Amino acid sequence: MATKPKKKNPRLASGRKRVRQDVKINAANTSLRSKYRTAVKNVEKAVLAGDKTKATELFAKMQKVVDTVADKGIFHKNKAARDKSRLAAKVKTLATAAA
Repeated sequence: MATKPKKKNPRLASGRKRVRQDVKINAANTSLRSKYRTAVKNVEKAVLAGDKTKATELFAKMQKVVDTVADKGIFHKNKAARDKSRLAAKVKTLATAAA
């Protein structure tokens, strides 16, 4: 039964402050990461459903979310660009297939 060793509380005030900040930052990063993934997932769902108007609308919103999250360094800029590119291609094929 392997359990994680309990972390010791830092002795120095600066160390204690660092721990407090890490908790806040971790929560913010987790929230942004979730927002990013949800935005991407929503576009993919709309593409699979074949809803062209909804997919284009969600894609526009997704681009903004993806760019802001990448700028903050939560995900690498190349990953953001790759996700946008792939989804743009999917939305485009959906638009051409409908036309």
